[in-house]
Amino acid sequence: MLAELSGINEECGVFGIWGHDNAAQLAYYGLHALQHRGQEGAGICTVNDGHLHIEKGEGLVNDVFPGDRLGKLPGHGAIGHVRYTTEGGRAFENIQPLVFRSTTGSLALAMNGNVINATELKRHLEKQGSIFQTTSDTEVLAHLIKKSGSYPQTERIKKALSLLQGAFAFVMVTEDALIVAQDPSGIRPLSLGRLGDAWVVASETSAFDLIGAETVRSVEPGELLIINDEGLKSERFAPKARRGICSMEYIYFSRPDSDIDGINIHMARKRLGKRLAQEVTIDADVVTGVPDSSISAAIGYAEESGIPYEMGLIKNRYVGRTFIQPSQELRERGVKMKLSPVRQVVEGKRVVMIDDSIVRGTTSKRIVKMLRDAGAKEVHVAISAPPLIAPCFYGVDISTDSELIATGRSVDEIRELIGADSLSFLSTEGLVEAVGRPDTDPDCGHCLGCFTGKYPTDIYADTKLPHEKELV
Repeated sequence: MLAELSGINEECGVFGIWGHDNAAQLAYYGLHALQHRGQEGAGICTVNDGHLHIEKGEGLVNDVFPGDRLGKLPGHGAIGHVRYTTEGGRAFENIQPLVFRSTTGSLALAMNGNVINATELKRHLEKQGSIFQTTSDTEVLAHLIKKSGSYPQTERIKKALSLLQGAFAFVMVTEDALIVAQDPSGIRPLSLGRLGDAWVVASETSAFDLIGAETVRSVEPGELLIINDEGLKSERFAPKARRGICSMEYIYFSRPDSDIDGINIHMARKRLGKRLAQEVTIDADVVTGVPDSSISAAIGYAEESGIPYEMGLIKNRYVGRTFIQPSQELRERGVKMKLSPVRQVVEGKRVVMIDDSIVRGTTSKRIVKMLRDAGAKEVHVAISAPPLIAPCFYGVDISTDSELIATGRSVDEIRELIGADSLSFLSTEGLVEAVGRPDTDPDCGHCLGCFTGKYPTDIYADTKLPHEKELV
């Protein structure tokens, strides 16, 4: 919650289904389960008798698909997308899925993540005559596929994907197939499921639970899935690199009822809280969590420390997303609208406030003051993650380290700025061990870039550009 109010925003969510007569309706429900990953736009594209049908718009899933709008989307295959703006701005044309039609076939695609070398690829493609209709880096893949010559479609897609650098989970539909791709480091989550005879894919397994599908497995890094009426086929477009799943998925982004690589998010967050209690001893009367993403960690901290857990902060669920407000003053007012302290819980008490991160520090300062104003004797802030010291290049809205209060400051300096009696962070080693994905296993690696400044891929713009001969 703190992160939500102060600047860490979700990336996007993708959903795909093939082989079900109610594909659009199931995509609609799947996007509902992914709504927390993006609230600025939503869209669904279906395929029916070789034709693509697209409906999309700004706002929440319910806003975009009122009444009978889903009735305009026939077909047994569909992809869907919920969008939070990272790259490309909020223009309507950037809402996904993006659809491209040509005499050689149509393609719709949607992505969660960020293509690091998108700007350079665009310049390269424009020199060869490409004209871009959006400012989204997702469109780059469509142009690369078109430029990849007269090879069979699957080979053209694999060739185009191999030129991309960064974090990406793609879902695509053509006239006869659903195609799914995961970046070689597996940074963004993507899972495969089954609903009767239909195949489904989604950014989170909570989407499967909502539609009654069974989780099969995670999509492998560097894997390309081709799903059509003949079934599912797995190929590779890139060698499998060392896994680098985004750690913030476990800490903050994903829903507590989702699983990533077989690890439940709620249970992982509880272990983060338990490990935090092992690393940090605080003499206090009550533990509370900042709703919603920190509640699991707060419960874990309370269980391990023996300090009672209480609902010391209440979230107002009928207030809009305050973190998109354009000024700091409005963001600060939004904190008061979103959260209320429970005086009877905190008055006269030494309070441990558990949260998942500190970004700018403004919200932490406000919440600490709220608790003090409600009568808390002491407020100790404990964070179930390491300090955020570096920007994210993979689709999370932390673009510069100047936004981060922890960059260049000691823990005590941060504590003084937010007004807490004490401030503690989980260690990086504690994070990895508590999540349950040992970093010694190449299939279980984490992206810890925002905590360490070390990234699983090259992060600069000139990482990889195609030669002219690679596109023909």
